Amino acid sequence: MSDGMTTYTHGEFLDFPPGGERLSLSFSPGQLPLQQRWRNNGLSADFMGDYVTAFFPRDDHDPATGRRQSEIQGAVSYIANELLENAMKYHDAASGASISIELVMTPDRVTLTLNNRITAAQAEAFQAFIHKLAVSDADTLYMEQLESNAMTGSSSGLGLLTMVNDYGAALAWQLVPQASGGVEAYTQVALTV
Repeated sequence: MSDGMTTYTHGEFLDFPPGGERLSLSFSPGQLPLQQRWRNNGLSADFMGDYVTAFFPRDDHDPATGRRQSEIQGAVSYIANELLENAMKYHDAASGASISIELVMTPDRVTLTLNNRITAAQAEAFQAFIHKLAVSDADTLYMEQLESNAMTGSSSGLGLLTMVNDYGAALAWQLVPQASGGVEAYTQVALTV
């Protein structure tokens, strides 16, 4: 994103009015080294998954409700963990900005929105990845990434693709340039329930 660029939005980025059922968590990534953060990411993601189960109660007389509750819990935990790991990995620590994740529930969907600060150069690379994801078949791109990771020994680039392929998630982004420098990156993942 070059200087003076306006907000970039891709996908159906949902703006929720105040109120409603939501859970927000905020992190100060500079407080702990990245490796110590990984454990906290998992705990936070599992908490969000557990939190959601209260809104999809299990009925002992209907086994389908238990499966549904477990599927939603697993999806929310996985997605929250992936979003937090990406945010911690790519966050512009020099900005001093916090990282936040918000879960919003409506009658037909569960939406997670992650916000973190990235550099302008990272925003340009991210925008290129978003474009590639938008114009490619998700299954094909997933297989290409698996092959690339096998050759390089990496495991990166699969989280967002897994959200689409395995959970049928709808992805959206907003990249908002900041007057103080850097870009506020919002990644939103919506699951139909």
